[in-house]
Amino acid sequence: MVKMIAGGLGLLFKKDYSLRNTIFLRLIVTFLLIMLPILVFAAYLYQWIVQTASSDIRSSASAQTVFYLNDMENEIERMKLLQYSLLEDEDLNKLALTWETLPTIDRTENLNSLMKRLFIVQNSSTYIKDVRVHIMTIGRTISSVGGVREIELKRFREIRSVFGDRRSQVIEWDGGLYLSAMKQRGIKGAEPLLTVEIELDTQELRAALGQFNTYPGSGTLLLSDSARFALYSMTGELSQAEPSQYARDIRAVASGDRLRIAGAPYYIVQTGSQELGLSIYRIIPEAIIKNPLSKFYTWAWVFAVAALAIIIAFALSTYKFIHKPMLTLVKSFRRMEQGDLDIHIQHESKDEFRYLYSRFNQMVSNLHSLIDQVYKQKIMAQRAELKQLQSQINPHFLYNSFFILNTMAKTGDTERIEQLTTMLGEYFQFVTRNASDLVSLEQEIHHARMYTEIQAMRFSRRIGVRFDALSEELKKVPVPRLIVQPIIENAFKHSLEKKAMEGLIIVRFAQEGPDIRIIVEDNGDRLSDDMLEQLKESLNVYQEQAETTGLVNIHRRIRITFGEESGLLADRSELGGLRVTILLRAGGENADVQDAYR
Repeated sequence: MVKMIAGGLGLLFKKDYSLRNTIFLRLIVTFLLIMLPILVFAAYLYQWIVQTASSDIRSSASAQTVFYLNDMENEIERMKLLQYSLLEDEDLNKLALTWETLPTIDRTENLNSLMKRLFIVQNSSTYIKDVRVHIMTIGRTISSVGGVREIELKRFREIRSVFGDRRSQVIEWDGGLYLSAMKQRGIKGAEPLLTVEIELDTQELRAALGQFNTYPGSGTLLLSDSARFALYSMTGELSQAEPSQYARDIRAVASGDRLRIAGAPYYIVQTGSQELGLSIYRIIPEAIIKNPLSKFYTWAWVFAVAALAIIIAFALSTYKFIHKPMLTLVKSFRRMEQGDLDIHIQHESKDEFRYLYSRFNQMVSNLHSLIDQVYKQKIMAQRAELKQLQSQINPHFLYNSFFILNTMAKTGDTERIEQLTTMLGEYFQFVTRNASDLVSLEQEIHHARMYTEIQAMRFSRRIGVRFDALSEELKKVPVPRLIVQPIIENAFKHSLEKKAMEGLIIVRFAQEGPDIRIIVEDNGDRLSDDMLEQLKESLNVYQEQAETTGLVNIHRRIRITFGEESGLLADRSELGGLRVTILLRAGGENADVQDAYR
């Protein structure tokens, strides 16, 4: 081995393997010289243009909406001042406080005067649709549009601002926007004496939103912070989609980010007013930002052609210098895995593959000579030992089974003899089948349960057995056959057979990462400390010529199958008797699991 390594190092540092002949250096230099300048320049130019264009457009859109919202805040504040001035109107207060004592002529004059005042307030802004006064004391609603009618109690009670709050607060109600001011009674907790309500014109607001759609295919949304009110003005493909379908997504996107609506990308520009509780969202197609890049389409085609040429050149060089030699090596390994050891590969170029091929040829030659001497002999020895260990267990099971049947025949229990023989048939079918060394854990546990049912015919009044549920993940785990049942049999024979009553055996399962534990414990009272130490020693000390039966047998078989880190662990159970843990560590034999009952 030392000579082989020394020879390999000497070959590696020969003149044929100088730095200029390495594939790695050729590919790195070629890639950097061709790709790096073009990619860096193209990426920088494209990103700079896109960022500049998108930043200018977003800044312009944001400035427009900020100006509009500031103007709307001032307009709403002016409307609120008009509202509060209406609260102090002399004619309004006379109607509210002295209605019953006023003559009919005075009532009419006051109503007409109030109507004129309401009409003046309505015409003071294009955003006002209607001005209403709800007078609770006379049960009337006076509207600048609808005149005098019975009081609208629902509007009177629901469209109401917080008393004493003179901020420009917009109220959302029944799909509209309102401003409200009220005059309280002198009685605590009583309903207001009257309220003044201004209904904003949503059509005018929608028309105002349309002024922001300066780009083809863009749109504008006016959303309340409470998500109960929305106005929109859309153009192009946006007008075909229902805004309610993407309004929630728009709220979740930060200003300046992108959002896909109906499959198309858009930039979202958001400006909000805490004073009004409203936000305006500008929806700008991504294509608008990319339109200024039309001058660079020619350069883009140049870059595309150059990139294609680079890809072709890189692909050809990679195929010639790396892929083709590597494919030859991989195919040779696959032939070797299939058992073909008459392989010899050559490589003419003076690069790393020449060294790899020579080492591969030497490895195949060495493997061909060693496989018969070491590997095949070891595998055959392990298989023979495993079969021998399994054959030692079967007679022991047979003797115990016929002993149970003999006992039942002597006691005259003829009704259960048929049941027992059926179970024994299934039991020995599992034991005698020789299809595979391994079975699934589900089959092994089923066999152990079958054994306990047979034993229950003898010890049902004195010994109970409890199996925990086996998870779906563990059911298909391959294990050597006959590893759980002999441990249960050992508990019956050596721990619980002479126990007068309340004997108990518990079978549990645990998984810690890739490791699996099968735990069998009992509450027997015959296990001394010396006996436990002897059992541990027999499991830990391997004697080549010693007869292996019982727990030692199982321990040996598990180690052969899963490796030296697996096997049986013995200690005292919290129940008082013996606890045997079957430890199956990851990395053992991955054999196909056969059906033990076929």
